[in-house]
Amino acid sequence: MSVEDRYFEGLFSGNDDPWAFRQRWYEQRKRAITLAALPRPRYRAIFEPGCANGELSAALAERCDRLLCCDTTGAAVKLARTRLSLFDHAEVRHCRLPQQWPEEKFDLIVFSEIGYYLDRDDLIAVIRHLDDSLTADGQLLACHWRPAIEGCPLNARQVHDLIHERLHLPRLLLHQEADFLLEVWSREPRSVATLEGLR
Repeated sequence: MSVEDRYFEGLFSGNDDPWAFRQRWYEQRKRAITLAALPRPRYRAIFEPGCANGELSAALAERCDRLLCCDTTGAAVKLARTRLSLFDHAEVRHCRLPQQWPEEKFDLIVFSEIGYYLDRDDLIAVIRHLDDSLTADGQLLACHWRPAIEGCPLNARQVHDLIHERLHLPRLLLHQEADFLLEVWSREPRSVATLEGLR
């Protein structure tokens, strides 16, 4: 069973940064690595499900023409909207996935620290949505904390293996540390250097 909304509501109760995205060097560094891992300097449209309080979202907003974020928790949505209020091209929706998946197309989806909260069936449904939502040159970045999290149906390796198995897209990047796993898949299989005519 996927983790219920009340778990996240408890995390945000009286706390505007439950994972200490702003304070922890681990989070700041991971955010920098995530942004550096993106194969393109700019995107037309980015979707970030599970945006929490919008710390990563604000950095993504500087790399795209349109940003759509969502979260399952009302408090997180309110915080993310405040964080992104300076960006006219950013929108934050209150919705639960996979049931309320957006109908738009995106050339980048950032699936970060959300997959292990889903059970296998819900994750498979999300992967189908990911596939349907990517443009002809679309890319998916997935990043997840590797140690097991109590109460979560899956771990990072299971999430990423299932994505790789079901999405059937070329993997452009694999970054693995003791703490987290980050991968990028793309419908455009050529490397950054190749696209710039260096190979």
